[in-house]
Amino acid sequence: MADLQNWIRHGDEMRRPLLTNPDLPKAEKLIIVGGGLSGLCCALRIAEKRPELPILLVEKSAKLGGVIGTWQEEEWICDLAVNATRPHPAFWRLIDDLQLSSKFQTSNPKAKSRWILLGNKPHKLSLFSLLKIGPFKLRKALKLVRNGGYSVADLIPNKQIADALTLGIVNDTASNVDADFLMPSATKFGDNPPIKKSKLASLIAKSYPLFTPKKGTIASLEGGMITLTKGLIERLQSMPNVEIMLNYNAQSPKSLAADNNVPISSIIWSAPGLQEDFESTELSIFAIGYEGQQVSHVKLGYGTLIPNKSLPISGILHESDIHQSKRSPAGHRLFRLMVPHSRWDKDDSSVLACAEELLAEKPVLFTKIGERKIPRYKPGYMSKTSAMSPDFTMVGWAVSGVSITHVVDEAERVAELF
Repeated sequence: MADLQNWIRHGDEMRRPLLTNPDLPKAEKLIIVGGGLSGLCCALRIAEKRPELPILLVEKSAKLGGVIGTWQEEEWICDLAVNATRPHPAFWRLIDDLQLSSKFQTSNPKAKSRWILLGNKPHKLSLFSLLKIGPFKLRKALKLVRNGGYSVADLIPNKQIADALTLGIVNDTASNVDADFLMPSATKFGDNPPIKKSKLASLIAKSYPLFTPKKGTIASLEGGMITLTKGLIERLQSMPNVEIMLNYNAQSPKSLAADNNVPISSIIWSAPGLQEDFESTELSIFAIGYEGQQVSHVKLGYGTLIPNKSLPISGILHESDIHQSKRSPAGHRLFRLMVPHSRWDKDDSSVLACAEELLAEKPVLFTKIGERKIPRYKPGYMSKTSAMSPDFTMVGWAVSGVSITHVVDEAERVAELF
């Protein structure tokens, strides 16, 4: 069991397995594959800890940043993947270390509400949502899933609520998502903290280096999440022990080690696709904007999740409501539409028609801004991952998860091994 200080630094991220080779700290040269958020953070944290250690970061594309991207058209700004972070000291530490605190703010406190579209009516998510599940059913489900390997559908025995939750995070239905992966604290996966959860939460709250977030809030960066990746890239480019190579297609950890004359234990792989059974789901992302009066009937909030498979849109995020920083022209509102390819006929007009039905007609802005692939985390994923012992180190979206917190904290945990 990890000591208390580790739990204070990392919280429930301690439940997630680290796929590190024990010889990694002995590396005389380190090679990190993948220039997304995970690879950038691993390079930064290890380079800080070991300034004498040569680190080569390789990326197969012509730019760094991975799935983290921000679209902008004049005064409209919309993130392509995650647009905010839930409270966690690791992310606050990263913002502080990159000297981005002046651009980092808590979310709009008036935009906390989340809804699920049940039938044709939005249902506000709250403690009362548990009544739809039933306390007895929920208690029974919590007991069941602690045996490990169950799905989110087993944990939340209400299909619409469970599906909406998983669609909003990993673009998949609840029966296909590992409960241990998505909610390890609820399933009690891995080790438990050495003190009571309430006392640990109090100690964690005191450890934030910037502001202590209020319960229920998230936080984001002015200019979008691209502000973070730009900050990371600039810092790494200034570090003498870090070399960055773009357009470098690493075929495998073994070939990469041979090409660079290092042991395979010196490889950190943060790119997806190594696992033979690796699968992903795909979705497109649209931005839609209105004059404020057009959508005055749409309540201020975080967004609406839509489990109804007959509709192409699985989620509507209130992009301009959430953030304290500007995301749309004055007097306007911006929404982000999540469109799973499994529910879409690939015709943009069907997305627009659905959005007009759910929001309002004649938007002043409607455009597709990108596509994403999200790894699938099937039931049993965490148990299977915990049993792995690769010859190299594996990190990133395809291992630890789709949350910014997962990969940022994981990079700290890996660096602490050095």
